[in-house]
Amino acid sequence: MISVEALNVSYGPVTAVRGVDLTVGDGEVVVVLGRNGAGKTTTLKAMAGLLPASSGTIVLDGSDVTAEPAEDRVRRGLVLVPEGRGMFAELTVRENLLMGAYHRRQPRSKLRPDLDRVTERFPRLLERIDQTAGSLSGGEQQMLAVARGLMSEPKILMVDEPSLGLAPIVVEQLYELFHDLASSGLTLVIVEQYVQVALGIADRAYVLDKGVVVLTGTAGELSSSPELIDAYLSSAPEESVA
Repeated sequence: MISVEALNVSYGPVTAVRGVDLTVGDGEVVVVLGRNGAGKTTTLKAMAGLLPASSGTIVLDGSDVTAEPAEDRVRRGLVLVPEGRGMFAELTVRENLLMGAYHRRQPRSKLRPDLDRVTERFPRLLERIDQTAGSLSGGEQQMLAVARGLMSEPKILMVDEPSLGLAPIVVEQLYELFHDLASSGLTLVIVEQYVQVALGIADRAYVLDKGVVVLTGTAGELSSSPELIDAYLSSAPEESVA
């Protein structure tokens, strides 16, 4: 569904991602693991079109999108939920959700069924539909960020560090949602530091270190090789969903 080949991404003279190869098949859940600064976020932003590739190719559904703008990739169904959530704090929950469908250029009346379907997955957001996003808790804002992404009608939903700064119980709820989305057939790419939580729902995983893919395999293979994980992720959080 999407493949990255020999991807290099630089910030000025610094190469943050070096020769990354990554593939995600239709309906897969793929997690990208690594310490802070490993190149995980940079890889996702390049895939989404928010950062230019210095070299390499990004192919989405058979089309080379390496030079394509981010908004065109969204129209193709590639949607990124960014680290930090990117809320419009002064807008209401409803308005933030509708912003997720902005590229569809449809009147609100046409978007109402989608709004209803999304808020059905997030009862707390429905309860707070007319509150401003800035008044929500951190966990609620993360739910809103994911829900806004779903309003874009993604084929592939990429989520960057969804558990960052959240209590374990909220992380558990979030990953239950990801499991449900995956079960419905949505393709997911999740960047995460909570290793066992992420591997618990993943089909396959990639481990990045200093901008390079150092490990890849099925979630089962990586889960059964703790010494390999420890070598590259020893500073990552240890919490797991119970």
